[in-house]
Amino acid sequence: MTFLRFAARRVAEMAATLLAASFVVFGALYLAPGSPASFLLSGRSASPEAVAAINSQYHLDDPFAVRYFDWLGGVLHGDFGRSITYRTDVSRLLADRLPTTLLLIVMALAVVVAGGLLLGRIAAVRGGRIDSAILVVTTFAVGTPSFVAAVLLQGLFAVRLGWFPSGGAGDGLGDMIWHLTLPSIALALYLIGMLARVTRSAMAEALESEHVTVARSRGVPERLVIRRHVFRNALGTVLTTGGLVVSTLLVCTILVETAFSVGGIGQLLELSTTTKDFPTVQAIALIVVALFMAVNLVVDLLLPLVDPRITLGTRGSAA
Repeated sequence: MTFLRFAARRVAEMAATLLAASFVVFGALYLAPGSPASFLLSGRSASPEAVAAINSQYHLDDPFAVRYFDWLGGVLHGDFGRSITYRTDVSRLLADRLPTTLLLIVMALAVVVAGGLLLGRIAAVRGGRIDSAILVVTTFAVGTPSFVAAVLLQGLFAVRLGWFPSGGAGDGLGDMIWHLTLPSIALALYLIGMLARVTRSAMAEALESEHVTVARSRGVPERLVIRRHVFRNALGTVLTTGGLVVSTLLVCTILVETAFSVGGIGQLLELSTTTKDFPTVQAIALIVVALFMAVNLVVDLLLPLVDPRITLGTRGSAA
């Protein structure tokens, strides 16, 4: 199977899966108790005519199949409908908030990659007490949920020391980076520990391999052995874990954005779910699913390139 054929097949599978996910995303909310009409009425009693007018305005009384295909047709043209809570186009809401969430995820990912790879490499290469110390640190990191880290960081560095803002997203790139520093660390802490442990385990296994022993016996400098033979062989496992890291960031950003009042799509999803804002929840859920699938697609395409032992269409299996 050539690389192009494999990529085309994976893209087709992604499109089919995304179509199925769109049906689930659209239909799941209608199984939950309550309705947008009850939120709009704010608990007030209303005449049957008023309820009928709300249902007609938002097409809530149309058959399910009609609503789904109307919504899907709009999505394919970039129209996610109109927000029931904010009374504006969902596409506009997402355009205003998505850049903040993406910047937060990019910053957190940079912290995870830098911290996780560095700690994992040091632990595997140095061993001994340094390895034990790093294991203790990563155990603490893995055992600290994102929302707990958010509260601790906010209380210490924002409230007590006043080094960073306690909330908000800021204006302009520099100000946004300053505002999102604490949220990105809170988001990254758990994943730093996870990636460090995976990197340490993969590199420790590579250090015991026969070709590393041969390279050392030939007098290859240790730094080159680590870089070319150890880290490179561990890169496939690390990359696979990287896909899980990005997917976890997409999910956990909801908790962190809410704790820091960042105003991204994570906080928007939490508010929209509470108010039964169906169009907004459906749009965000579909976008998260699409991003999750895109990350997995990229990982599948990169794995054979970084590790020739891995065959197309598999993860972590040697050819």
